[in-house]
Amino acid sequence: MEIAGRLVLVTGASSGIGAATARLAAARGAHVLLLARGRAALEEVAEDIRSRGGQATPCPVDLADLAAVASTCAAIGRDIGTPDVIVNNAGAGRWLAVDETDPAEAVQMMAVPYFGAFAVTRAFLPAMLARRSGHVVNVTSPASYFSFAGAAAYDAARWAMRGFSGALRADLRGTGIGVTLLVAAKVSSTYWENNPGSEARVPGISALYPTLTPEEVGRAILRAVERRRAVVAVPFLFRLTLVFHRLWPWPVEWIVLRSGWKRPRP
Repeated sequence: MEIAGRLVLVTGASSGIGAATARLAAARGAHVLLLARGRAALEEVAEDIRSRGGQATPCPVDLADLAAVASTCAAIGRDIGTPDVIVNNAGAGRWLAVDETDPAEAVQMMAVPYFGAFAVTRAFLPAMLARRSGHVVNVTSPASYFSFAGAAAYDAARWAMRGFSGALRADLRGTGIGVTLLVAAKVSSTYWENNPGSEARVPGISALYPTLTPEEVGRAILRAVERRRAVVAVPFLFRLTLVFHRLWPWPVEWIVLRSGWKRPRP
């Protein structure tokens, strides 16, 4: 699918991967819809895109509020149209062990990314099916393939994104709508600042991979849409790790656990 002339919806678009993806899509001629909680930050991204000659519409919404998501998506469909591309990128949550996590916080971590992604996709799916075209990208982390110690609720939410992508792809087979799972290794973004202590729990194996910029991930997302790829992993060395894991899972899982967070001794 060509990006030029398309309506591209991006969640988590106020910073990081979402903002970078929106800027890149707009630079290629797309009209981008920016979804996130922070109105001021969304307006700043939208204004930057417009200053470069692009089209951007900020749509402030709390993606954990399902009623607000439904209302916002209905307004988009009525006033602007059905997106050609949906990029479910929004994510949140600290890296905490089970006994460190309040159950209410675990619910919040599942709300965004998973429930928010489900709600946004579901809102536009009937119109996409009627049109028989479109593409959905679900962005997740390596935690969707490996169990990281000290990050239980975070892990579960990312595994949910992977499961959702597979189920959605099966549901939409033969409809003309593509589905991509985009798995990115460590990215330099404000996520680490907003979730203090989490970066220290990243398994040591991550040092093998270069830290990605949000722009590098954004370009991978757009390439996946253009080429209708089912699963994309970046960077290249991480992609090789997933291939190795598929063939010989135990050595990779042992290294991930061995190089990961260790519970302090009492």
